[in-house]
Amino acid sequence: MTIEATTHPQVTRAFTLDSLPSAVRVLAVTARPGQESADLGGPLYAFRRSGASLSLLCLTLGETAAQSTGFTRIEAARPWEIQMAASILGISQVSVASYRDGRLHRYRTSELTGRIQHAISKYSADLVLVVAPETGDIGDAAVARAATAAALLAGVPLAARTRPGVSGAWTVDLGAEAEVARAIQKSAAAAHATQSEALPEMISRVDQLGSMETMRWLVSPARVPGQRIMPG
Repeated sequence: MTIEATTHPQVTRAFTLDSLPSAVRVLAVTARPGQESADLGGPLYAFRRSGASLSLLCLTLGETAAQSTGFTRIEAARPWEIQMAASILGISQVSVASYRDGRLHRYRTSELTGRIQHAISKYSADLVLVVAPETGDIGDAAVARAATAAALLAGVPLAARTRPGVSGAWTVDLGAEAEVARAIQKSAAAAHATQSEALPEMISRVDQLGSMETMRWLVSPARVPGQRIMPG
């Protein structure tokens, strides 16, 4: 399933972050809907405000998630929720695949790699962004493995959002933009109405981050010929 959002990212650099990797077209890859907001919303905001265009590949419909009352057929609702969240975040292209939620680790890595590599080519991405395997679940680890292989095959760097203290990690300070960034991130998360009962916990977690985001390379620019080396 492919959804084309109509939001066009601002291309004028709004601020300078020496710790933000240089990118023109960023592809975020997630295991399930909602991660683009709750987990990657801060970095995606920073990339968009630095002038990059954003695209998203979500590998499942998120059908195994617990849902708030009043909704039926969660697998039908969640792709449209991700469209709304993408519009808020400034993501201009969204693809939603239909791999089984909760079973990504059971698919062949080569199959997931091929799907991610196709998205890299389709959106002409020059940087891929994922949730680091050490901060997510077994599905996120499967995404990270496949994205690493796809990035190496495509010849593009792969960055991951992680937690403070992880070896090789660096921080991105949203600075004066932090308040706006977090407000947009929370609004995007709220677009996932089927997950509204989990929203207060997510907001609390985001508030604790303040202006800081932590990232590390899974495929550094040093491993990609012709790429400029940035943080890490």
